[in-house]
Amino acid sequence: MSYVDGFVIAVPAANKQAYVESALLAKELFKEFGATRVVECWGDDVKAGKVTDFRRAVNAEDDEIVVFSWVEYPSKEVRDAANARFMSDERMKSMNMPFDGRRMIFGGFTPLIDE
Repeated sequence: MSYVDGFVIAVPAANKQAYVESALLAKELFKEFGATRVVECWGDDVKAGKVTDFRRAVNAEDDEIVVFSWVEYPSKEVRDAANARFMSDERMKSMNMPFDGRRMIFGGFTPLIDE
C-alpha cells in the first residue's frame, strides 16, 4: 500500500517563482529517494471557515498564499528512509526556503481510498 506525506504552508505571493524553483529541486530529491509522485498546489480558492481553515492553520498573512502539497511513496518504509536522506542531504541544506518553515504543517497518511 502506498504512503503519503502532506504539507500545508503559507508562501508570500511575491515569492511564487522562488517557491516554484525550490519545489522543483525538492521534487528531484524526493523522486531520487523513492517518491512516486510529487504534487504542489498554489491556492486560488481558500476560503475562511467558521471554526478553522487552511489560512488559520498556517497563520497566513494577507500577502501570503496557501500551498497544499503531497508526496506519494510506495510504502511508509520507503518514505521514512527518504525523509532521513532528504534531511541530511547537502542539496536540501543549501536550499533557500522562500517561506517561514515554522508555520508549515505536515504529516504522514495511509490512503483509505485511492481510485
